[in-house]
Amino acid sequence: MGYVKKVGWVTAGLVIGAGACYCIYRLTRGRKHNKEKMAEGGSGDVDDAGDCSGARYNDWSDDDDDSNESKSIVWYPPWARIGTEAGTRARARARARATRARRAVQKRASPNSDDTVLSPQELQKVLCLVEMSEKPYILEAALIALGNNAAYAFNRDIIRDLGGLPIVAKILNTRDPIVKEKALIVLNNLSVNAENQRRLKIYMNQVCDDTVTSRLNSSVQLAGLRLLTNMTVTNEYQHMLANSISDFFRLFSAGNEETKLQVLKLLLNLAENPAMIRDLLRAQVPSTLGSLFNKKENKEVILKLLVIFENINDNFKWEENESTQNHFCEGSLFFFLKEFQVCADKVLGIESHHDFLVKVKVGKFMAKLTEHMFPKNQE
Repeated sequence: MGYVKKVGWVTAGLVIGAGACYCIYRLTRGRKHNKEKMAEGGSGDVDDAGDCSGARYNDWSDDDDDSNESKSIVWYPPWARIGTEAGTRARARARARATRARRAVQKRASPNSDDTVLSPQELQKVLCLVEMSEKPYILEAALIALGNNAAYAFNRDIIRDLGGLPIVAKILNTRDPIVKEKALIVLNNLSVNAENQRRLKIYMNQVCDDTVTSRLNSSVQLAGLRLLTNMTVTNEYQHMLANSISDFFRLFSAGNEETKLQVLKLLLNLAENPAMIRDLLRAQVPSTLGSLFNKKENKEVILKLLVIFENINDNFKWEENESTQNHFCEGSLFFFLKEFQVCADKVLGIESHHDFLVKVKVGKFMAKLTEHMFPKNQE
């Protein structure tokens, strides 16, 4: 009886695994088509159920062709000992399995194919595979499948109802950067949904810590920033990032152009909320922040940074809060804006910028800053 029961469990596991692998193969054939659906974090379309806006971002890598197969990490079973004939055969089988999994992910389908959308039963099998497997190449393929499906509004509710949110969030504890990035992409796509955001908020602190401590400009860091940007589209969960604003400014100053723009989208969400203005002004900013206002800096970076400063100016009542200004420390964003002459020198330095829109934005910012810092009744 015990033998029959054991065989039954093994058979069930094989059936689930085979079904999930087939689902992954079907979905990831349309990977190239889905790559065209990428959207930036921040504002976006609203779900059918009236959910909050956000991004549908599928961040696929273009460097996973066959020429890179030899560089990928292959999981070998414990009995695949080097130097033994049995171990050599076991290692060859493991490499073959990894190759088949990668090639399944690389299959391309017709752009008009409906096979890229999985049924609830097939999604359940893929989630079972994510929950049960510990092999990185299987997890990567399964998460890509979920990420593509989570780009569709009707699938976000299905994946949540199947218990997919905690299953995918558990993968955030992995040390494999590729698998971790794919898990963040899945959560990012799922977060374009009010109910999903409500359930994902418990993972925001972990995502925030992982994002600011990840390797600078890495794909994991960018995926984490996109998820946090989606989670702060509404004001409901922004307060959970209050203690990390200084870290975001640090990433902004040290990161490359892509990192800068993604951090700015996150900070812009916070700056549009009057309740977060004090936390923004209290944040410590690098001394190099002013040097970003120069002619060599990317136009989009300058414009977004000016919009953030304008929102802070508009939402902070300088006269009413004059008695509490001593609560801000030196080196904070408040002192960066308060030291008007220093700030003016930095900003006026780009008034000769070749772009007309930059000149207009700089002039508008300087006028507002002067009005708030030096009201007419004090002149």
